[in-house]
Amino acid sequence: MTKLHHKKGEDFINQKESDLEKNPILLSLWLDAKDNWEKAHDQVDQLEGKDAARIHAYLHRKEGDQWNADYWYRRAGEARPNMTLDEEWEYLVERYYGLG
Repeated sequence: MTKLHHKKGEDFINQKESDLEKNPILLSLWLDAKDNWEKAHDQVDQLEGKDAARIHAYLHRKEGDQWNADYWYRRAGEARPNMTLDEEWEYLVERYYGLG
């Protein structure tokens, strides 16, 4: 996974897992960046709401399961984005970590 191109993005990547435990959305993105898809998925798998659905969609898109990803994009109320997976990950971190 590519890092964000600014200091706050690097700060996000360099956090400890324990720093993000209270925010499963951010923890999921952090785990994904650490190449732990399974654990990232576990963080959002049982969560309700559009934010969790949005991360869930991204993870299934990354997995290559487009049908499942599209289901979760619909649950999030969004269309599948026309961007690379790295760009989508960066977008999501900016959106949920407040880097924009």
